[in-house]
Amino acid sequence: MRVGIVSFSRRGAVLGERLRIGLKQEGWQADAFGKGRYMDGIDETDEILKTCITRIEEPVGQWTGKNFSAFDAFIFVGACGIAVRSIAPYIRHKTEDPAVVAMDERGRFAISLLSGHIGGGNDLTQTAAGIVGAQPVVTTATDLNQVFAVDVFAKKNNCHISDMKVAKEVSARLLAGEPVGFFSDLPGGLSWRGELPAGLEVSREGEDLDVRPELGISLTLRPKRVQPFSKTLYLIPRVITVGIGCRRGIASRAVADALCRAADQAGLSLSAVSQAASIDLKREEPGLVSYCREQKLPFVTFTAEELGSVEGDFTSSSFVSSVTGVDNVCERSAVLASGGGRLLRKKTAQDGVTVAFAMEAWQPVF
Repeated sequence: MRVGIVSFSRRGAVLGERLRIGLKQEGWQADAFGKGRYMDGIDETDEILKTCITRIEEPVGQWTGKNFSAFDAFIFVGACGIAVRSIAPYIRHKTEDPAVVAMDERGRFAISLLSGHIGGGNDLTQTAAGIVGAQPVVTTATDLNQVFAVDVFAKKNNCHISDMKVAKEVSARLLAGEPVGFFSDLPGGLSWRGELPAGLEVSREGEDLDVRPELGISLTLRPKRVQPFSKTLYLIPRVITVGIGCRRGIASRAVADALCRAADQAGLSLSAVSQAASIDLKREEPGLVSYCREQKLPFVTFTAEELGSVEGDFTSSSFVSSVTGVDNVCERSAVLASGGGRLLRKKTAQDGVTVAFAMEAWQPVF
C-alpha cells in the first residue's frame, strides 16, 4: 500500500519522517509531504527533512483532491479538523476511499478517520501508533466489541462483497448477539483456517431452511445459483483465472462479450476473476490488452512450450496447434496461471474468442 504522510510544522515533519522510515520497514510504500510555508522554518541543520519531504505549495485541500486516488492511505500529522476539511469534498464510498489517519504532531494519538476496515485504516492506525508510541484510537463498533467484521474478513481473503447494505445488517445482527449463518458451496466445502468467530453458525447442504438463521453469509463463485438463507450476503473470492485465446485484431468489446457469455453459462460471477492469461503471441494484442486494462486485470502470458507442458485433459484443436504451436491456449493458460488449479469451465468459443476458467487452490482464513 502507498501512504502519503502530510505535515504542517517542523515538529510534524520530524514525526512524519519517523513514520515514513518506520512504515517502509514494515513493508509499506511511504512518501512524506510538508506544507510549503511551514517548511521554510526548517534550517540547514535539518538537511534530512529537506531531502526526504516534498513541499506542498498549493492549498492542502487542493493537493488532496489531486492525489486522493493516487494513494491507498493518508496520514495527516496535525489537527483532525485539517484532515477532515481536506478530504471532505472527495469522499465517495467506503469501498473506494483511501484510508485516512490523523495523528497529533507530538505523536500522542493516532486516530482512524476513514475506511477503517476495507481501506485498512484501522490496521494502519495500529501500525503508525506502534512506530511512534502513540495511543491508537479506533471507533468502529465491531472492533470495540470484538465482534466478527465481515468487511475485514472480505479484505483479508480478497473477496468481493455483493451488497454493502446487507454487510451492515450482518454486523448489526452480530452486535445484537443474534446468530448469522455461514455457508459455502466452493470446491473443498466448508473448511477454513483459524477459528470460526462467535456468532457465525455453519449451515450445510441439504439442511431445511427453517433451521437456518434468516440472515447469512455465503462463500460462492455462483451467487445467482445459490441462496442458502432468506437474506444472503455473498462473498465472492477473487480466485479465478480466465484463459483467453483469440484471433488477430479482435476488439475488446468482443472479448468482454465472450467472457460475459461464458461466465453466464457457467453461472460464475465475473467478480471472482483475478487475472487473465494467454499465449505470449497475444502479449500485445490490442483488444485483449485493452480489455484487461479496462477491467484492471493483470495479464500474464506463456510460451507454447510452457503451455504444452501443463498436464490435464484439454480440448485439442489441430488448427490452434498449427498457428500457435500448442493444441489449446485458453484452458492450458488458465490452469497454468492459476498454479495448477481446477478447471471450472472448459473452452467456450464466440466470435473469434475462446474462454476457459480455472480456480486456484484457496481456503478462507479467519
